[in-house]
Amino acid sequence: MNEIWIEKYRPRTLKEVMGQKDIVERLRSYVETKNLPHLMFAGPAGTGKTTCAIALARELYGDMWKFNFNELNASDERGIDVVRGKIKDFARTAPMGNAGFKIIFLDEADALTGDAQAALRRTMERYSRTCRFVLSCNYSSKIIDPIQSRCAVFRFRPLRQEDIRSYLQRISQLEELDIDEDALNALVHVSQGDMRKAINSLQVAASLGESITVDIVYHTTGTARPEEVKKLMELALAGEFIAARNHLDEIMINYGLSGEDVLKQIHRTVFELDIPDSDKVRLMDRTGEIEFRIVEGSNERIQLESLLAYLVLVGEHRGDSAD
Repeated sequence: MNEIWIEKYRPRTLKEVMGQKDIVERLRSYVETKNLPHLMFAGPAGTGKTTCAIALARELYGDMWKFNFNELNASDERGIDVVRGKIKDFARTAPMGNAGFKIIFLDEADALTGDAQAALRRTMERYSRTCRFVLSCNYSSKIIDPIQSRCAVFRFRPLRQEDIRSYLQRISQLEELDIDEDALNALVHVSQGDMRKAINSLQVAASLGESITVDIVYHTTGTARPEEVKKLMELALAGEFIAARNHLDEIMINYGLSGEDVLKQIHRTVFELDIPDSDKVRLMDRTGEIEFRIVEGSNERIQLESLLAYLVLVGEHRGDSAD
């Protein structure tokens, strides 16, 4: 296993990109006309932003794409000197071959400082004849309005479960992996619409052997089984605080989870509980407050046990109402 699968199986053309049909169709229209405006790709991680940028360059330039495409990760190089140096130097030179313009791809552009973005807006305007900019970001709100107004904005959505499932099945067949249906469902559940996370999780699980089971998936991804998290919450709702606390210990030790990891899974499980919507609202409100406290530095064990205690009180209130 000498390659990273996310690179080995990265789509080479726009047609191969999964789950972003509307965006792909619009990008292919730019390829057909051999022209495009400045672009901004916004959306969650692992949804195909970088893949679309590279595939777009491949289709526009063919074999010359590496000479006319420059990728910079703005989270590593985020200061004004990068805009005045590397970006400006590449933008001012003529494109190679028969290309009408070059492409500068700024990955994680929302990490650029305010000064760098202010300098970039002028660079985009000045060199638009020889260069097009493609900006990729997780949070478009962190990009200043003057840059957004210069770009055609493409908003990527989390991938659907069936798209992730079909791509994982394809990789499993090509790698000749033995993966059962439950393990595949677990990978889809863990990914939460992030194709990169799904593929990397599959590769890690495959490194332990060719037969991939649901237990291997959850242990290698550091994720507790959904049913175990649900059991934790149901124990607390039933008033069994000590049993719930012991089960919390087992989950955190067996899966090596942090308090935030457990809380994220509790958040996803709230909606599966058989309790009234009013209780779900109160529980969600308390979960948000506990998460804030942990992020701010509170002891995660105390906060998680506080949440379990709150669940016990919610369960008691339900019992009193029934009486």
